[in-house]
Amino acid sequence: MAEFVDIPSPGWPLQFGESGRPAVVIVHDAYGRLPYLEAYARALAGQGFFVVMPDLFDGVATTDPDGAAELEARLDPGFALATLDDAVALARTPEGAAEGSPARVGLIGLGLGGRYALRLAQRGAADAVVAYYALLGDDEGGVVPAPVLLHRAEDTAWAGGADVDGFVSRLKEHGTPVTQHSYAGTTAGFANATVLPLVDRNAAALAFARSTYFLQAQLLD
Repeated sequence: MAEFVDIPSPGWPLQFGESGRPAVVIVHDAYGRLPYLEAYARALAGQGFFVVMPDLFDGVATTDPDGAAELEARLDPGFALATLDDAVALARTPEGAAEGSPARVGLIGLGLGGRYALRLAQRGAADAVVAYYALLGDDEGGVVPAPVLLHRAEDTAWAGGADVDGFVSRLKEHGTPVTQHSYAGTTAGFANATVLPLVDRNAAALAFARSTYFLQAQLLD
């Protein structure tokens, strides 16, 4: 039987850093908005970003693989994309912020969240996107009008049988700037520091550093 936990939250969505700064929206994986993501968001805010972190599962999360599969199956794609649209709107023009030019926004998505981040970026909603162990299928198109950074786990089970190199080639064919890194000995979820069987701390730290550098280059210049 799948196990779930309620994650106490001071409100939706979580926000970190100084509003009005170049912004990043973090999209959690199929395990939900687990505690490790708050440390990730605070560290990113410390690098000069305003960070917004929505919750696609309304305060429910899990550390159980069966629970993650069930939460993913329950999620309505239309609801997820609408939730992320709202988060991007908040990131661009925070409530109470002074009038001025909207902030630039990047997306970071992990697993399930990476797929939704890429789909949202297809709409032109972001200025840059980082996807951890995620891609778009052949039927989801290949046009993403923003620079993309991909973090690939060595175990390709996360791709669900899809051709990862083919996905990258499609992006490049349509003019998308793509940077990619593969992490030896890792599986999907290597950045999820709450689910200990998944995490690879060295790979997670390196991916965070690379993500920060990429987003600084795309959003802060």
